[in-house]
Amino acid sequence: MISALGTGLETNWNRMLNGESGIDTIKSFDPTGIASTIAGEADSFNVLDFMPKIEAKKMDRFSQLGLVATGEALDHAGLKDLSLDPDRVGCILGTGIGGIHTFEEQNAILLNRGPSRVSPFMIPKMMPNSLAGLISIKYGYTGPSYVTSSACASAGTALGMALSSIRGGETDIVISGGAESTVTPFTMSGFASMKALSTRNDDPQRASRPFDKDRDGFVLSEGAGIIILEEYEHAKKRGADIYAELKGYASTADAYHITAPKEDGEGPMKAIHLALKDAGVDPASIDYVNAHGTSTPYNDAIETTALKRAFGDHAGRLQISSTKSMLGHVLGGSAAVEMIAMVLTIKRGIIHPTINLETPDPACDLDYVPGSARECEVKNAISNSLGFGGHNVTIVAGAL
Repeated sequence: MISALGTGLETNWNRMLNGESGIDTIKSFDPTGIASTIAGEADSFNVLDFMPKIEAKKMDRFSQLGLVATGEALDHAGLKDLSLDPDRVGCILGTGIGGIHTFEEQNAILLNRGPSRVSPFMIPKMMPNSLAGLISIKYGYTGPSYVTSSACASAGTALGMALSSIRGGETDIVISGGAESTVTPFTMSGFASMKALSTRNDDPQRASRPFDKDRDGFVLSEGAGIIILEEYEHAKKRGADIYAELKGYASTADAYHITAPKEDGEGPMKAIHLALKDAGVDPASIDYVNAHGTSTPYNDAIETTALKRAFGDHAGRLQISSTKSMLGHVLGGSAAVEMIAMVLTIKRGIIHPTINLETPDPACDLDYVPGSARECEVKNAISNSLGFGGHNVTIVAGAL
């Protein structure tokens, strides 16, 4: 995992448990003139610590983040030096936008210096699918390889497709998750024009405040989360350290509005129901929810409504937290970093907090684990991801 909280899984997890924020004033460019001047930049990440400059220059930043995170995930899984059937290993990942850094850079070159100066690497760097392609090329995996794009639910969709690939007997192992790097003038300006971003510019670390009455928008961030999914008997046979079981997945559409969620929470509620059915898990056995929790006025209230509709009386017993409160919104990669948080919660028996929840909102009246981490045995959990376009994804995971 790589995020605004740091580079590497344990760094990220420890800072989450401490309730730290990775949000700050943008450093990678001058944001003057944009309504929101804050973001979650992965400024601890230096790609040259992991690959030569000549190799890095052929990749957009989102692919760099994803490729480096993949190396860490393969190390954790004990797969880097293991002899595998390459046809049985897939690379199914998600990104919402892809190579926007490359687009902006090369468009400026086109306008200022002419078409002959545009890089021959522009197209392969921009392609969203380059993330899966680069991983499969580097490690020689020849199973199914593609990228899904469903806005903020992209990595969740990828994880669902990876689960289906293993269940269907197509693969034994799938490298899944996602990556995104969109903290750029172009993207920030677009989201700011929509009035989707927090403008708490004078207090960056308190800007992302999911479920708080004074929330005013999400904070854009970058990062990557890579998860190794493996068929159980295959993992058991090689003595893998298994973190959790991916039990179920479902996806629905609001069919309502290209950016606004439907106010009755019907779409995410159905996704939760269907994912629990797919997992064969009773709603009353869910202990924890890693919420989409974006810190926008509409999303947090509607997600709360969806949880109440999906779980009924049990909703009041759910423990819910938002990873975005600390590291911001990784867009197409968010479902991946949030699934990692959910899996570590299951594995290690501790829930990271929702920070900056200071003023209760009557529309958000569940237990969002405010302020500090909470030790708790978690047998089953869900993670929600809701994307522009009305895409809703729920993933169910649990202890073995």
